[in-house]
Amino acid sequence: MHHQKLILFDFDGVIVNGIEEYWFSSKFACEKYLLNNSKNLNIDKYIEVPKIFVEIRPWVKYGWEMVLITHEILKTYKPLNNLTKNSFLENYEENCSKLLLEYSWNSIELQQCLDDARVFQIRNDLKKWISLHRPFNEVVSFIKYAKDKGFKIGVISTKGKTFTSKILSNLDIFPELIFGYESGSKVDIISNLSLNYDIKGFIEDRRKTLSNILENNQTKFINCYLAEWGYLKSTDKIDLPQGIKLLKIKNLEDIVAN
Repeated sequence: MHHQKLILFDFDGVIVNGIEEYWFSSKFACEKYLLNNSKNLNIDKYIEVPKIFVEIRPWVKYGWEMVLITHEILKTYKPLNNLTKNSFLENYEENCSKLLLEYSWNSIELQQCLDDARVFQIRNDLKKWISLHRPFNEVVSFIKYAKDKGFKIGVISTKGKTFTSKILSNLDIFPELIFGYESGSKVDIISNLSLNYDIKGFIEDRRKTLSNILENNQTKFINCYLAEWGYLKSTDKIDLPQGIKLLKIKNLEDIVAN
């Protein structure tokens, strides 16, 4: 019998808006860790996060893709821009795979570049790095409210666990459970948790992830919430399947009322 009630949260796009951190860390990774490639990049082209990076963010699943996208935006020859963006997104995963082959890279080394960039920034100026993450204050307040009500909190991030923990502790949030990309897929993590917890809901801003949870026999009964305030594609809110509820940030407390 399950006794402990658990609410699960995605991290970036649900608890914080980390678009600035992703851009500047990916840019730093391209400049410092992509060997022999920085000379082909216009590193100083953008002072702030470019609009095209924000627009592509809803398609991204893993951190290493951010480095790849940033490289394409910054490269001096045929950069990814508004004229080429739509054709790139039409076959997003396939195009990412083609780029990896073209440069003889792999996802593991790009992820390591991103992690190294973060470690460097944290060691040099932790406060500045943390400031690149803008918390959704209503979500932070809700997590604390839910804990006071006796709910356990779990955070499942595609950032590394160490990086996620640093940001959460700075927000004075201390979940009972934190998972980073090292822990495997979100479906597998939630499937395992469902054996020992009464999961009251999972809040995520990636529709495909929620669909995968509903398609899994172990997790298909979990209440899935699509965060309206997250990184959503324009089509994500349309014709949601049964089992996925569009959640407005003002209605967070409805989860603990159910």
